[in-house]
Amino acid sequence: MVRLVLFDIDGTLIRTGGAGVQAFAKVFATEFNAMDGFERMKFAGRTDVSLVREFFGFHDIAATPENFSRFFERYVFWLDHILRESSGGICVGVLEFINSLKALPEPPVLGLLTGNMRLGAEIKLRRFGLWEIFQTGGFADDHEERDQIAAIARERGRQLVKGELKDDEVLVIGDTPFDIRCARAIRAKVLAVATGGSKLPELQQHAPDWLFENLSGITADKILAD
Repeated sequence: MVRLVLFDIDGTLIRTGGAGVQAFAKVFATEFNAMDGFERMKFAGRTDVSLVREFFGFHDIAATPENFSRFFERYVFWLDHILRESSGGICVGVLEFINSLKALPEPPVLGLLTGNMRLGAEIKLRRFGLWEIFQTGGFADDHEERDQIAAIARERGRQLVKGELKDDEVLVIGDTPFDIRCARAIRAKVLAVATGGSKLPELQQHAPDWLFENLSGITADKILAD
């Protein structure tokens, strides 16, 4: 029985029309006068902190706590602003799958496992009416490394379930090899979907427990029966 389900955000729950990348670029241009180098960066599956550190390195900007704070204070402003005007939406099948989880006789705790900063995650999910669904989570504020965020999310989830939380009672849902890797780091099951940064063949190479094009037609009963 799955008792804790941890969802990635970008490309798994929602698409934002590139709002996060646009907000990153806007802050670097306006606050740090750094405008090139984005073509070298891969955003999918990464943490916000690691991305900022990488871009600081491209431009010899000191990776100080003050510069990180300066960046993220403006980032959440621009993210909120850009999201209001951007395209995007909830990924196909997400609402139906979440409803099937909530309809189980003993619904699991629903949480987030994301490389977004917590406030960035909230801004994104509130834009599409999803934030209040989730009871807990792990975020880039907690740690720069995705595997460590996963461990924190699992522990927070454990505190909300009754009794011991076994490895096979944790399910991670994501759209990149990074999501599969961090699920394995906490010994969780993993369901991968090709709705974001990676295609089915690439995801298959990393051997998730379940692999689907998207969550359309996938119910909790179907997963739990496997």
